[in-house]
Amino acid sequence: MKPRLQTSLGQQLVLTPQLRQALHLLQLSAPELEAEINEAVETNPLLEWDESAPLAAPGEDAAATGDDAGPAERADEPAYDDWDDARDVAWAEGGGGGGDPDSDASERVAQDETLRDHLAWQLHLSHLAPREVAIGEAIVDAIDDDGYLREPLAAIAAGLAPELVCDEEEVAAVLRTVQRLDPTGVGARDLGECLLLQLDALSEDTAGRDLARRAVSELIERLARLGAEGVAEALGCDASGAATALQLIRSLDPRPGARIGGMPQDTYVVPDCTISRQKGIWRVSLAGGRHSRLTIHRGYEQMLQQGAGADAGYLRGRLQEARWLLKNLEARGETLLKVVRCLVREQSGFLEFGAQALRPLTLREVAAQIGMHESTVSRAVARKYVHTPRGTIPLRAFFASGIDTGGGGEASSVAIQDMIRRLVEAEDPRKPLSDARLAERLKDSGVPVARRTVAKYREALNIPSSHERVRIA
Repeated sequence: MKPRLQTSLGQQLVLTPQLRQALHLLQLSAPELEAEINEAVETNPLLEWDESAPLAAPGEDAAATGDDAGPAERADEPAYDDWDDARDVAWAEGGGGGGDPDSDASERVAQDETLRDHLAWQLHLSHLAPREVAIGEAIVDAIDDDGYLREPLAAIAAGLAPELVCDEEEVAAVLRTVQRLDPTGVGARDLGECLLLQLDALSEDTAGRDLARRAVSELIERLARLGAEGVAEALGCDASGAATALQLIRSLDPRPGARIGGMPQDTYVVPDCTISRQKGIWRVSLAGGRHSRLTIHRGYEQMLQQGAGADAGYLRGRLQEARWLLKNLEARGETLLKVVRCLVREQSGFLEFGAQALRPLTLREVAAQIGMHESTVSRAVARKYVHTPRGTIPLRAFFASGIDTGGGGEASSVAIQDMIRRLVEAEDPRKPLSDARLAERLKDSGVPVARRTVAKYREALNIPSSHERVRIA
């Protein structure tokens, strides 16, 4: 056949450097964002700090970015002329820590999040049957800190509760759901499966993806010894394609679980947003930060306009990077505001009355309301905190799985735990309530839950069993 040129028209999704940077900035916490920006200022001469611009205090962005996120002003609510008055009252009522008089500085210390906590949180937000959630919890408990499932499926099936009799096939079906959770590659039973899970998550048009899958499937034991030429010979492909596949494999993470839970001790929380109540209306604003002073160096910009000679190409590249960073920082703030405003609209009762008023809410529901992808919402709430009249809390606290109630509605698991805690606090210390009695009390309140569910929530609250709570009055 004679070689010939042929044109074709097609569409494909490509992650541009600008989009990659936007996704990266979105998932950073406030301290990590500050470190990222400081590094950018040090390496890019087109970026500088505008020292003449004052740091934005919490609430000052409300005029530009705030939005109504709650009901209209109520007659029994005190009216405040401005944010300063509301802030002074909040500090006076809460002893400086928000709306909770018992709060202290320890509230603002970030707690370590383990890999199991991260996986269990996603599992309970998935649309799974209670039976599948219970099997998934057993699988998550068997995953080690590197993200691998070392325990055989038969052992997991045998270790389930007597009422959850299942076989290996059912455990394997739930395992496939766990393997789709974040971080990608978690739940693998060996290195080859871990790498294949990460490769399958990539776009089909990723360069070298299919060849990399073959290399991992067929040559995983010899990849460390084979170079590009050895892989090309074993797979019957050209050396350049083998080199691309090997480069893609090197970019994968052989220990995906190690990325979770590495937060150091005594790390203080820096809120990304502020939720305040002004004249009975909930408002959301971005918390002030040093990045609000970031600007483009006008001197270098004028040099480019006048012609910078031999340095023009370099300065143009740095100017483009600076503009991308500023634009992506603005996009990050807009996305956070959309997510937090939606959370405030859906969970206004939680902000007013506490955990007992928290309604079931999932990432998918929030994503559908604001017109974004579920993964974008997940990145936006990851390791983000918000300052509220109830204290500084993680955005994750606004999400909860649901349980059907007797009246046809749903009650969140967090609200049920709070009801259990209140019942235990009000019980007779000489005759503590058993798990069965707690289940009956909840059923009388319109929340029918099983005794084993009550036991699980009680253990999650670190509440001892009834015979351990007996006290002589």
